[in-house]
Order: sequence, then structure tokens, then C-alpha cells
Amino acid sequence: MPLNPRHFSVLGLPAWSLLIPALATALLAVPLSALPDWAGLSLISVSLIGAVLVAVFHAEVVAHRIGEPFGTLVLALAVTVIEVSLIVSMMLTGDPAASALARDTVFATVMIICNGVIGLCLLAGALKHRIIAFRVEGTSSALSVLTALTTLTLVLPEFTTSTAGPTYAPPQLVFAGLMSLVLYGVFVFVQTIRHREFFLPIETGGDEEHPAEISTAGAWLSFALLALSLVAVVGLAKLLSPAIQSGVAAANAPAAVVGIAIALLVLLPETWAALRQALRNRMQTSMNLALGSALATIGLTIPSVAAVSILLDMPLLLGLPPKEIVLLYLTLLNSAITLAGGRATVLQGTVHLVIFAAFLFLAIVP
Repeated sequence: MPLNPRHFSVLGLPAWSLLIPALATALLAVPLSALPDWAGLSLISVSLIGAVLVAVFHAEVVAHRIGEPFGTLVLALAVTVIEVSLIVSMMLTGDPAASALARDTVFATVMIICNGVIGLCLLAGALKHRIIAFRVEGTSSALSVLTALTTLTLVLPEFTTSTAGPTYAPPQLVFAGLMSLVLYGVFVFVQTIRHREFFLPIETGGDEEHPAEISTAGAWLSFALLALSLVAVVGLAKLLSPAIQSGVAAANAPAAVVGIAIALLVLLPETWAALRQALRNRMQTSMNLALGSALATIGLTIPSVAAVSILLDMPLLLGLPPKEIVLLYLTLLNSAITLAGGRATVLQGTVHLVIFAAFLFLAIVP
């Protein structure tokens, strides 16, 4: 989706990139109950796809303007802030099922990104370019932080003895939230300032798309439209959730499948952006998008829900059941092996996708 100067209309941005976010967001306020079910679902699905594509477009505009790795960080943070807001708002409804919502969302996000998104990018990139390369210094740093965060927030609560069940006592919850912020904050500092060179794309000498220069005002407008597009993506995904719930109930599948399906929809912009970069043989940028999103999800979600849980005295389930712990550590171990060499082929991508398929299958058939 290269930026073509002939299509510029407002501050260097094409008209469709302004109209689609506005229309998709406006659809959230339109009562669709008057339409037949098939018509409403079709309209939501088409709008969702359009919002995803335009979100990636604006993310690329912002990334080109501010440079890497800041561009990938903007998309990861924008999606995560909106997702965290939704989780907190659902917790405030008082629904008993909301006590495990943060845990299930974070776990699903980590599994989808580390297996589904990275596996798809590795496979697609290797099919096109045979052997793909990325910087071990950057990817290994991100994975080490991800391993520590997932263990502290999703595994340890299952084994602590201060409280019954997979929960943290309030002091432990405060500690976990603070450590999540510290680890994520230091990672962002290393990624953007201290060792920025670890996260820059490897020059491959291949053909790359070079967006036309956008003014500062145009870049700010693009950033605002990116945020609007992501609001539309998350909102439309939620509108699809009743249809997903009905399908899951009809198939007699566990309720957790609904959360996984919604997480897949919410992560569509990052998935599409990461895949485009992998096809351009810019695998480091693809890894920055994927791993950065997983880290932002934990680093921002856990402190937020911990604060809500403590302030409002709400139960918060964090510890994963045994099956999920096994899948998590299989994912982290395989990711460490994949990222250790700085190069990958179709084999590594296939392994990640097989683990992702196992995650989905065992969620449906536990």
C-alpha cells in the first residue's frame, strides 16, 4: 500500500485514509438491530477489514516520519492502551467472569503473537526470501523480558501460599504491577535510546517501499487517524462478539474460545503490519511489532488491573491452569531456540504455527 502523491488530498494524506476511520467509528454508534442479521454482520466485517488496512497505513506513515523502532512502538502502545481500557471497563461492570478476563486476554495475546503472528511472518518471509535474518541482540532482549513478565504475572500466582487459588495477596499484586512497569519501562528505554541500534532493520539490499515525505502536521493527523482506526477495530470486534458467542455455544466449545476469537480480531492491525514487513524482508521490524505488542500488553495490562483490583477490592485471578502453563513454556522455549541464531527458514515458522494450532485445538477440545 505505497503512498502515491497523486492521491494526496489533506496534508499529504489520501482521502480514503480519512474517510474509512470516520465511517468505521461512526458505525459503532449506529443501531444495527433494524437490519437483518446477515446484513449487520456483513457491514461490521467489511468495516473491520477497512479499519485494519487503514490503521496499518497510518502506522507506516508515522513510522516513516519518526523512524524505527519508534514507529513500531507507536502501533503496539496504541493497540494496548485501547485494549487495556476495554478490559478495565469490563471489570468495572462487576461481572464475576471478569475476574479472569485480564489473565485470559494476556495469555491469549502472548500465544497468538509468539506462535501465530511470528510463525506466520517467519513462514511467509522464508517462503519468499529463503533465509531471513534479524538481530539477536534485539529479539533476545525482548524475549528475556517477556519470559520474566509472563512468569511473574501468569505462573507464580498459581504457586504462592498467601492466598487461596491462583491469586496474589494485595502486597504481591502491588509488587507484580510495579515490576511489570519497571521491566517494560527499561525495555522501552533500551529499545529507543540506550541501544536503539539493536532494533534497527538489517539492510538486505532488496526492493523496499519508500513512502513519500509527509509534513509534521500530516504526521500528527495520521497519528490521530491511527488511534481512531484502532478504536474502530476494537469496537467492531466487540460488536462481532455476540455472533462469535453464538457460534461457540452452537459448537459446544469452551467459553474461553470467545476471548481467543476477540483477541485475534483485535490483533489484526499488528498482524497485518508485521506480515507486510516480513514479506519485504524486514524481519527485525516484524519482530519489533510482534514482541513489542506482547510486552506492551503485559506491561500495561497487569499494573492497570492490579490497581483496579486493589482500589475496588475486586477479585483478580492471574495464575494459569497446568495445561496453559505447559503451552506457555513450550512457546517460550521454542521462541528462545528460534531467536538464538538470528536467522530462520520455513522450518522455524512451521514449528511456531504447529504450536499455535495446538493452542487453538486444546482451547476447543480441552
